[in-house]
Amino acid sequence: MAENNINTKLTDENYMVKNDKGEMVPNYDLTMISFNDGDIVTGRVVKIEKDEVLVDIGFKSEGVIPVSELSIRKSLNPEEILKLDDLIEIVVLQKEDQDGRCILSKKRAEVEQNFDRVEKIYESNETIEGEIIECVKGGLIVDIGLRGFLPASLIDVRKTRELDSYIGESCICKIIEVDRNRNNVVLSRKAIIEGERREQRKEVLDSMEVGQIRKGAITSIADFGAFVDVDGVDGLVHISELSWNHVKHPSEVVEVNQDVDVEILDIDREKQRLSLGLKQTQKDPWLEKIKDYTNKDVINGKVTRIVKFGLFVQIEDGLEGLVHISELAEEPVRRPSDVAKIGDELLVRIIDIDFDKRRMAFSVKQVENPVEENAEEEAKKTEDKLEEKESGTEKVETAVETAEAPEEIPEEKTEEKTEEVIKDAPEKKDPGSSEDGTVSENEKEKQIKEILKELKDEANLD
Repeated sequence: MAENNINTKLTDENYMVKNDKGEMVPNYDLTMISFNDGDIVTGRVVKIEKDEVLVDIGFKSEGVIPVSELSIRKSLNPEEILKLDDLIEIVVLQKEDQDGRCILSKKRAEVEQNFDRVEKIYESNETIEGEIIECVKGGLIVDIGLRGFLPASLIDVRKTRELDSYIGESCICKIIEVDRNRNNVVLSRKAIIEGERREQRKEVLDSMEVGQIRKGAITSIADFGAFVDVDGVDGLVHISELSWNHVKHPSEVVEVNQDVDVEILDIDREKQRLSLGLKQTQKDPWLEKIKDYTNKDVINGKVTRIVKFGLFVQIEDGLEGLVHISELAEEPVRRPSDVAKIGDELLVRIIDIDFDKRRMAFSVKQVENPVEENAEEEAKKTEDKLEEKESGTEKVETAVETAEAPEEIPEEKTEEKTEEVIKDAPEKKDPGSSEDGTVSENEKEKQIKEILKELKDEANLD
């Protein structure tokens, strides 16, 4: 850096000197400063024109600052930057051009000085504030005393709006790269926003639970899903969780900046990320439609796909099931395509509905001969036979128990019964009876034995 000595060395005693002829002439050696290309010198603005500014730097002629070297901002009127008699620091670009003029730059002097300040801020990991002054390819230019580059991807945590809309805004950024040799400074506004929101996200995450329904906004869309901002926390809705129907690309279901209700499927508190589901907040059309169908229903459907193991048949929009190759016909089928082609209509019977996997199984061969119905009938017959057999066994066992343990007749009752029988029995005459008709003792004993036998027989029968 050259030192301006016009005010430090020139005095009343030495500003005039004698020349070779003995004449008193100005001491030009003292009035002219010494500098080289690249030096920073101080000068006074003496004239402002539309395309240049003239500055007295103590040289033999005024130095010239082209309008492009006045400021890091473009398309500015020189009178908006400088005024007459302003003292400014400038860099000597060229001591003398082909026209003998000294070419100067005010903006490069400012950049050199500001690089020292920017490097100190970068090393101390502090923030810097500047105004967004220009939109360039891939980002924005921020005036931080020099041209700081703010990439579009580092402007915000969300997908940025039109870059032109940021011009004129003041923003606080973090310096993430400084390269003095390339005159390059890279900034990040996103880092500041993320730092401020990190603590907020922690508080929000602490209030979240799996299964909750939260409102969010779609921030960006990728092939594998959609990113959602939920109260400042980033979340991903995988393409499989966007809709109950098949989705080829997330853009079929959602768009950027769309407000959505999502269910929290998982929380990664360490990375402060969410796994979200969109379809869980909507009614499952499959479950709504399947209410109209039950097992054994016979319906008409259309073949939509053919695979090695069977045919897929659609019975209505959103309801499709598989006819396994073993259910295509009574006779073995080598290729499903031998039975039907895509677009063919088939009469099928529902043989299974899996609500968890949202699948249905159909059968063509069971339309006329439902295996399950015959199986149920056979099972019922077998069950009846078993019940009948068990009932018969119980009867036999009861009869055996009864036979093995006949009811005993009390002795007193037997004697009473015997006496009654004897009393009521008609008197019979026996060759051995007396003339008066009375029964002999032998005859009475014989009758009593017969009565006792009859009583025993009755007891056994009962």
